Amino acid sequence: MLFVTAHEVARSLPDIDRLRDLCRSVAVLEAILSPVWESRYYSFSADWSPEEEMASMRNGSGDEYSIVFSAAGAYVRGFAHESVMSPYVNEGPWPGVLDSVPGVFGSCVQEPAFCDETGLPLVTACLWRGTDDDRWHVGEIDYPDGENDADGAARLFGLLTDPVPETFQRFAEDYYQVSVDLEAVRHIYSLRPLTERVISTLNPGITLADLAEDLDEARYPTEIGEG
Repeated sequence: MLFVTAHEVARSLPDIDRLRDLCRSVAVLEAILSPVWESRYYSFSADWSPEEEMASMRNGSGDEYSIVFSAAGAYVRGFAHESVMSPYVNEGPWPGVLDSVPGVFGSCVQEPAFCDETGLPLVTACLWRGTDDDRWHVGEIDYPDGENDADGAARLFGLLTDPVPETFQRFAEDYYQVSVDLEAVRHIYSLRPLTERVISTLNPGITLADLAEDLDEARYPTEIGEG
């Protein structure tokens, strides 16, 4: 049996630029399908800090991830709240998860938004990739015996390790219980300029103007006036 962990996820994640574009597309799709921000899984903020952008996921049940894009590269933090590798189970992050994170990402490790109120990092899986690296990195970790997906990485990052429109369509139809047009998803996955027609195909209840703030946050292209 293959025990999936962050190490397997690292081999499947797209490179930094493609991952950033994927996160932008997914955030825009969610904004269209779910105008209420609190009901969304996925978000993207190009203005998270003056020098950083962030993609995030929260499933409403305690699982979450954050991906920080900066001039240094990308830092990926995942937290599966029921994982046997939870810092609450082990009185701190599981050995090896954060120990090898390079200093250029040190501020991400201690970022208050990624910690609880006591300053404990909320992390069960961590990956990073420098701008000049040719692969994603994960620390040297002795995983719990007999635990598949012990760090939660497979379920946390499944949409990112299978970066095709069909994967998002399956997620959205299951989560929102609506039919999701695959061609519209493909349009947005390709970062083609968003039009009223594409939006109405996915959600006839909103317009391009309604999405202005979300599109700006994701730096997503639009074509005003397209029908």
